[in-house]
Amino acid sequence: MAQIVTAFWKRKTLEQMDQQEWESLCDGCGLCCLQKLEDEDDPQSIYYTRVACKLLDLNTCRCGDYPNRRRHVPDCVQLTPATASEFGWLPPTCAYRLVAEGEDLPPWHHLVCGDPQAVHRTGISQAGRMVAEGSVADEDWEEHIIFRV
Repeated sequence: MAQIVTAFWKRKTLEQMDQQEWESLCDGCGLCCLQKLEDEDDPQSIYYTRVACKLLDLNTCRCGDYPNRRRHVPDCVQLTPATASEFGWLPPTCAYRLVAEGEDLPPWHHLVCGDPQAVHRTGISQAGRMVAEGSVADEDWEEHIIFRV
């Protein structure tokens, strides 16, 4: 009889994952690399814009220099298991946030369906719908809000 193996994200906490497992959670949506706005009257509300970080490829939703991103973008947030309690600003579809909150991955996630392009085909990512950071004045970012968390 075949043994059923439970997926690592269901049997391990974020802290128990090795680097390869941790990195594989990223679905490649690029939403965490979009510029965000905070509401001064409601600091709990984070508004995502379609304005992409200068390193984000607008079509593939991948960082153009992931290993050195903090050198180019000093305020780039590095997700770690130690900061999982602060993941509330991530989109509700983010695997890091879902696992931190004890939820399962969605059916379109590449670790579930085996297709790394599913995140784009299902419209979760903003691939092809983003604008470059340098093409929009900071004061005009509000015109590019796409959702709130």
